[in-house]
Amino acid sequence: MSAIFPSMEWLIALKDKLNSDEKYKKIASKWEGDIIFDISPTGALEEQMIFFIGLWHGECLSVEELKSADDKEAVFILEADFDNIVKVLKGKLDPMQAMLTRKLKIKGNLGVMMRNVPTVLQFVKCAQEITDEILGE
Repeated sequence: MSAIFPSMEWLIALKDKLNSDEKYKKIASKWEGDIIFDISPTGALEEQMIFFIGLWHGECLSVEELKSADDKEAVFILEADFDNIVKVLKGKLDPMQAMLTRKLKIKGNLGVMMRNVPTVLQFVKCAQEITDEILGE
């Protein structure tokens, strides 16, 4: 049985995927920055969910579900509603386009994100590959 997005089990599956994906390791070898995903409730998600993903030089060092985005420090905080995150995970919304149109809001240095587009896209691809089940579907 696969993990349902969003859940701690899904986060652990993402960590495992990132750490086993050779392409991600190579592309993200210079990436330095933890990320917090702050997912607002829409659609089937009834309560806000906040995930911390510790990323450093092509490795996912840790994942954690947080009660508040203030619980951990991160280089980037990405905010989006559940429906838009699902669209990205299903490949119906390009992640870079989502950032530029503010369907996915970024707190942090957007320039760093834009200079690392291949890393961002491979991260999203890994997330898409482990997402078989989505809450409410």
